[in-house]
Amino acid sequence: MTTLICGSLAFDNIMVFPDRFKNHILPEQIHILNVAFLVPDMRREYGGCAGNIAYNLKLLGGEPLIMATVGDDAAPYLERLDRLDLARTHVRQIAGSFTAQAFITTDLDDNQITAFHPGAMSFSHLNKVDQATGARLGIVAPDGREGMLQHARDFAAAGVPFIFDPGQGLPMFSGDELLDFMSLADYACFNDYEAKLLCDRTGRSLDELATTVRALIVTRGSEGSDIYADGVCHAIPCVAADAIVDPTGCGDAYRAGLLYGIASGFDWPSTGRLAAVMGAIKIARRGGQNHQPSREEIAVRYQRAFGSAPW
Repeated sequence: MTTLICGSLAFDNIMVFPDRFKNHILPEQIHILNVAFLVPDMRREYGGCAGNIAYNLKLLGGEPLIMATVGDDAAPYLERLDRLDLARTHVRQIAGSFTAQAFITTDLDDNQITAFHPGAMSFSHLNKVDQATGARLGIVAPDGREGMLQHARDFAAAGVPFIFDPGQGLPMFSGDELLDFMSLADYACFNDYEAKLLCDRTGRSLDELATTVRALIVTRGSEGSDIYADGVCHAIPCVAADAIVDPTGCGDAYRAGLLYGIASGFDWPSTGRLAAVMGAIKIARRGGQNHQPSREEIAVRYQRAFGSAPW
């Protein structure tokens, strides 16, 4: 089943400051802050929610199709998509712009200072869902505001079931807009903080919101996740990771598991468990797209955690 993944493609520029920010920032002088951090360790990772989700769905044997916007500097990412055999038919290059980029500086206490430039992502509304013929499932992941609104309406108009996954983009929307997203979507996924913000903005409880979609998924980090479906809350346990190295992209790996389970007709407990396995595999590697398990290795991890094979 072809799954259309609407979201961002981005470069993550990650720098390590070999000291502590608190040693260089004077609290009483914060109003005239002017600091520079020497960062001898720097790496660039391929990221963005659409890129990460598609990467993981491909590992599972799914059929991801990316819909995103990139800038003039996107050549390395586009070449990578080609190497991974991820179609870029609906990856639109916006002249005169940069590809979305995050600049993240981390100190020895794991505090982070992040700057994010949306760049070409702000033009995501130029892509239309109906241009991707053959898609039978979709996801609206974090992207440009207008693009997210447009793609949700497009999916609903085309009768293509989709997951609403606003992620860090949730604060861009009002309560009424969020309720509209929920009315259009078939499934919705949030982390626990986002779920609380959703309830606060809409004035609805999770139980009430769960009645508007086929399934409402809430991830809770090391406490696992909950899937509200058919009047039941399925508690999905967290899967122990081989190592905890980098949480970047774990949520996207989880969502790839959801998409694969939905496309394959799995029941909700099995779908949630597969999603949890994908998150555990990802967290053991740096970056959002550097883990490389085979489909057979994913099945072994699932069986080790839950006592039966997923396929």
